Amino acid sequence: MRYGFVTCVRLGRACVEEILGSGIRIQALVTLRDDLAQGKSGRVYLDDLAEQYQIPLCKVTNINEPAAIRCLRDADLDWLFIVGWSQIAGREVLASARNGVLGMHPTLLPVGRGRASIPWAILKGLSRTGVSLFRLAEGVDTGPVLAQEVVEIDADETAGTLYEKAVTAHLSLLRSVMPELEAGSVEERPQDDAKATVWPGRRPEDGEILPQSMTMDHVDRLVRATTRPYPGAFVRQPDGSTLRVWSGAPSTVPSEGIDLRLADGWYTVLSHDVDGVPYPGEQGHKAVGGSG
Repeated sequence: MRYGFVTCVRLGRACVEEILGSGIRIQALVTLRDDLAQGKSGRVYLDDLAEQYQIPLCKVTNINEPAAIRCLRDADLDWLFIVGWSQIAGREVLASARNGVLGMHPTLLPVGRGRASIPWAILKGLSRTGVSLFRLAEGVDTGPVLAQEVVEIDADETAGTLYEKAVTAHLSLLRSVMPELEAGSVEERPQDDAKATVWPGRRPEDGEILPQSMTMDHVDRLVRATTRPYPGAFVRQPDGSTLRVWSGAPSTVPSEGIDLRLADGWYTVLSHDVDGVPYPGEQGHKAVGGSG
């Protein structure tokens, strides 16, 4: 079988390394141009892998542009993987590989179609999520599923720890499915659209903490869901500065450090920065976000 891979993020690169490490060749790699999406969470480059394994590497602005289509067609692919890529593949891309185009989505489809899968799983208070390997169709995350792996979510899960679990699940799925793809024996099952949910994209400004109206549980989930590698939860302070919260804990009483006065209690800030400047210590700061 002949494979191509499209990615520009760390999770996708890990999948490429898994495939190559198993002894299976990849005939084409496609990624973003070096000057694009440099601030994207988890952005990576594939030049070293392309050189090491002698794989043609195409750098594009959009997956649907003529240069990308030409690169994929020239590779004469049986399967194309697109992982960690925010642009929707058009008809020409979907038709560029004989057997189809495969995506990997970090939810248990049809639940959680859309974007921001890891933050939403924490914000929604789910006890489990997962990763789905599926065939791309013209809709968003709507194609038939080839395989899934469940990921348990701990009570104190953060975006960072859940991201690592998702990476592990992606690699585990590949290890189980690649032999089936090679043998031409993989089976698919259609998604049940009646059970489908769509999770919208999130913007950095959606991480704002509103102390007077938010509860301890709400703020705790928001901080854990938006911490690194995401932009972080934040509070706008009276002096115009922005306090960005990377970790903390709910509390019924204020501490000796930074505390946010919330609708039903307090939130003690354990790690933070102000206007992008990190603070090495947390002692000696006063409560913010309300009286008390």
